[in-house]
Amino acid sequence: MKTLGLPLLVWALGVALAAQAPRLEQGLAAPVGAAVADDPELAQVLAPFAAELRTSFGRVIAQAPGGVARNGAPGEFPLGFLVADAMREEAEAAVGQVRLAVTNAGGIRRDLPEGPVHVSDLYEVLPFDNDLVVAEYTGAEVVAIIKEAIQHKGGEPESGIRAAVTGSPRQAQVAITWSDGSAIDPAGTFRVATLNYLLTNGDATPTLKQGRHVLLTSKSVRQLVIDHCERLGRQGKPILAPAGGRYLFSPEVAAALQARAFAF
Repeated sequence: MKTLGLPLLVWALGVALAAQAPRLEQGLAAPVGAAVADDPELAQVLAPFAAELRTSFGRVIAQAPGGVARNGAPGEFPLGFLVADAMREEAEAAVGQVRLAVTNAGGIRRDLPEGPVHVSDLYEVLPFDNDLVVAEYTGAEVVAIIKEAIQHKGGEPESGIRAAVTGSPRQAQVAITWSDGSAIDPAGTFRVATLNYLLTNGDATPTLKQGRHVLLTSKSVRQLVIDHCERLGRQGKPILAPAGGRYLFSPEVAAALQARAFAF
């Protein structure tokens, strides 16, 4: 028998619950707790679905020998960089060259634990149902996105950019380039991968809302990260923190960013 995919299992579980749920009658609400016995008929209906869900979520897809932390030093987002790299890789497979991928640190809710990585671990890391989208921006808008991320959040997890803010907060020297060190043409047009959530409301990077020629991939970011990690596992490769150094801040600028006292 073919194994049901996880989304189908969740849907089937919901259908089963709806079918077995009693009709609500007007009256007082009854508290439900450990003292309330399970309905045996409902438990029998749900048992195969629950077993399939436990199997799917408990599957080991790769190994993370040192784990991957959400945050490090100022401007360091090891797990966020891993997510952004996976987003950019997926976007390039769909549309060709993508110069930048941007996600938000707030959407990554826990570290990736050390040791075997289960599907359930990545649901805990990325609990929100955000989809990957690709849009076009000018080079000037790309620079604005990175500056907004730095000013409001001390940077956001990204793939494709190097940003340095040195000197003092009052006399900051700013250098934002592509990750290979080449200059960003302010008049050029470039593809950027991001979340549908950020494209809609911008969060700390409002310029992301200005994206044009938007491609909706209908691929959840969580699933593409699961796929990315599973490919590593099949190849016998560990999940490691990507190279850092994507943001460089002088100590004075880093302190001002932490105090929310820095502005371009």
